[in-house]
Amino acid sequence: MNHRPSLRQAIADFGMDTITLAGPLEAKLEAMQEAGFAQVMLKANDLVGHPQGWQAAVKAVRASGLRGTGFQVLRDFEGLSGHLHQYKVDIAKTMLEMCAALGCDVLLACSSTSTHASQDLDHIARDLRKLAMLAIPFGIRIAYEGLSWGRTVNEFTTAWDVVCRADCPNLGIGIDSFHILAAGTSLDAIDDLDPGKIFLVQLSDFMWQETRTFEERMATARTFRVFPGEGVHTQELVQLVLKLDTLGYAGDYSFEVFNDDYVQMPLPMVAQRARSSALWLGEDVLRRSVPLPGQLKLRSR
Repeated sequence: MNHRPSLRQAIADFGMDTITLAGPLEAKLEAMQEAGFAQVMLKANDLVGHPQGWQAAVKAVRASGLRGTGFQVLRDFEGLSGHLHQYKVDIAKTMLEMCAALGCDVLLACSSTSTHASQDLDHIARDLRKLAMLAIPFGIRIAYEGLSWGRTVNEFTTAWDVVCRADCPNLGIGIDSFHILAAGTSLDAIDDLDPGKIFLVQLSDFMWQETRTFEERMATARTFRVFPGEGVHTQELVQLVLKLDTLGYAGDYSFEVFNDDYVQMPLPMVAQRARSSALWLGEDVLRRSVPLPGQLKLRSR
């Protein structure tokens, strides 16, 4: 395989989610590598859906040389009681074990949509603190993300409130541009975040100006996201990325792009679209390049 070190340096801050590509895990990893990416955001189905079993999937990821940006996604964990709570604790332990096996140090947890969950923010914070404590022996950080259709927590501002209430060093926030754009949350609130507690940033756009209902948000989120620079919210995305950079965020950006059209396209073509988006963000938006003969270079880690 012909790797291109200069290109890998150029998009070192950016990675792709496996959900964007069709096909077997090994083919997805190869397409990302060939496009010059050095990291990948993985999901549980990548492991449990592998024909040779989840441990074979772990070996494939480790053999690829791609660094795991993080592992997703623990759903509907917080706010439960009794047997439901214990059930989710058991699920969380398994997710943490898979995350650790991959060598990922971030587990993404999305805000609950369950009508069985408490809406009390202190209860939610208490459960997330427990999750974070379970993650400590694995060396894993929990990135809590507010789904834009979450029952109680559906904006990053509320997610941040809960994280602050929990006050646990390995519990932070996950930022997802889709949910911010879909919920219409003011980007000014980014300034109130602690950059050291932002554990993951996922980027995507979509093709219409607004999503009026939770149902429309879910349908758009799961079928028709596009890469940054391809949608109709380019200016807001630019503002978001610049605000995070000014704030001092120095972590990863991953493209979480669910798109029914992209999973019908050859993997290299989709990966090239992702590469173009990463280069645009780094060179034109963040302006992190330095002059090198015939190549671009963004900040190195």
